[in-house]
Amino acid sequence: MVTGELKSKIDSLWEIFWTGGLTNPLDVIEQMTYLMFIRDLDDSDNVHMKESIMLGLPYKSIFEENVTIGDRKVPGNQLKWSVFHDFPAQKMYANMQENVFPFIKNLHGDKESAYAKYMGDAIFKVPTPVMLDKIVTAMDEIYEKMEQLRSEDVRGDIYEYLLSKLATAGVNGQFRTPRHIIKMMVEMMDPKADDLICDPACGTSGFLVESSEYLRKKKKAEVLFNAKNKEHYMNHMFHGYDMDRTMLRIGAMNMMTHGVSKPNIEYRDSLSDQNEDKEKYSLILANPPFKGSLDYDIVSADLLKVCKTKKTELLFLTLFVRMLKTGGRCACIVPDGVLFGSSKAHKDIRKAIVEEQRLEAVISMPSGVFKPYAGVSTAILIFTKTGHGGTDKVWFYDMKADGRSLDDKRSEVKENDIPDIIARFKNLEAENDRKRTDQSFFVEKQEIVDNAYDLSINKYKEIEYIPVEYPPTSEIFHCASSWIRFLFAPSTSRTMPDTTVPHLHTSVPDQLQVPASKQLLPAVRSQVPSQMAAQVCPALPARRHAAPSPRSCKYTSSHKAHIHRNTVQSALPVTPVRLANIHPFARGDNYNFHTFAQRQNQSASPFGHV
Repeated sequence: MVTGELKSKIDSLWEIFWTGGLTNPLDVIEQMTYLMFIRDLDDSDNVHMKESIMLGLPYKSIFEENVTIGDRKVPGNQLKWSVFHDFPAQKMYANMQENVFPFIKNLHGDKESAYAKYMGDAIFKVPTPVMLDKIVTAMDEIYEKMEQLRSEDVRGDIYEYLLSKLATAGVNGQFRTPRHIIKMMVEMMDPKADDLICDPACGTSGFLVESSEYLRKKKKAEVLFNAKNKEHYMNHMFHGYDMDRTMLRIGAMNMMTHGVSKPNIEYRDSLSDQNEDKEKYSLILANPPFKGSLDYDIVSADLLKVCKTKKTELLFLTLFVRMLKTGGRCACIVPDGVLFGSSKAHKDIRKAIVEEQRLEAVISMPSGVFKPYAGVSTAILIFTKTGHGGTDKVWFYDMKADGRSLDDKRSEVKENDIPDIIARFKNLEAENDRKRTDQSFFVEKQEIVDNAYDLSINKYKEIEYIPVEYPPTSEIFHCASSWIRFLFAPSTSRTMPDTTVPHLHTSVPDQLQVPASKQLLPAVRSQVPSQMAAQVCPALPARRHAAPSPRSCKYTSSHKAHIHRNTVQSALPVTPVRLANIHPFARGDNYNFHTFAQRQNQSASPFGHV
């Protein structure tokens, strides 16, 4: 999460946009993304240049000596952030409008590429030179702070924080899948160099970016040092669809910034007939939207044949099965309702995955994973498309912590099940002997079938209940009576001989002060030393934890009442006390202390007959 000084700097940058006249949160994020992309191009070009020199490989900078923009030739170095950020405000603004922004709009040579398509209608909306100068200065400070933090996910955290502005403002309400959850899913699926990877609801391309980074780090030689695999990686491996052109622009820039030169990011309604993909992809990673219902008219007929429903989460599951080629794998996030919903559509899609494909794992996640944007409980489904079944048993894992607090702050904590999930998933053979009381275990297919294909972990998890034994009622009442006899004993007797209670040689306070806002018995109990009470009645709860009286004591006096020993000594019972017969004052009922004081010299016991 973005906190502290970095958060303050981002808020200041947001305020510059706001006071400058850009009040639509989506416009602000879009403009900030363009500027971040321009800066990242400069940084990325410098890194590639250094790597080419170090490795002795040829590299052609995108900021070559002269860059063609329209019918003009412009010095390439003037397009670099590190150069123009020192220009005067007026010159910088003119350079941005006339040179830099047209340059990034036409950066991709292929006019049919996703980047060229969605940058074609991009507009530079910063209205004044002074405002641009302030924005560039503020962004330099943010990048400087990012360098100090040296967190590999700081960029993702910043973007997540920016998206929170959308949710707060009530515009579109997009929210990012947490990067550590994406990383977990990608590492569990272990993408291969020849995979075709797709996210049918890609948003800002988080799953695609993380998959590309995973391949670069874990399989660098296989992917980048093999000409055929590198060409596949750069131009054909990654596919993403979305219906928000702003998100597509951001996603395309995101992929290019991470070194994928031609991502296949397209504007497409994945659930409609517009999407004709069938048996095409070898890996699908997705967190599809759970926005409720769609009209049957706009949903592909192929999907409705399998699952007659309007619910997007069920339709997307059906779509994933259709888009995967035989042997293809899928890891997707679904709301908990998909796992145990009782409608025909819910049961049909679960049955189709269990009976016709090979369901491998169900990982239940806590409800705070998507906070502060959504509190819905979710799970990860992992399955392989076979077309003829293959589910023998399903691995369940009950994730209780993801390394962050489960409140709106989502601050880092020590408890983290993610490394354990990854390690166990990669070694499922060792899970066979796990018990249902453990955090992870296997469930046989037949048991799932017998439970109407219910995939909720609570259906199969066993909980150990530890019995708690309490002393008999007779012993509790005996201890209570012994306690009361001791508290209100005559002043001449400071000890209470009893065959079952040790002799006590601790004096009782001459005055018991009872706050007017508290019950009598707990208040009296609180003024008795803990060791004394334990000796009188070991079965009673610890100090300040005595059982409450049936009703609250509402005193009419606003000051503290003082109960003297000689006032109540006549109330001591000779036989064991029956609490129901104690005077209302002792039970905690309403009682007027002035009336009590007037009666203190009377012979009758203020506690009534016991």
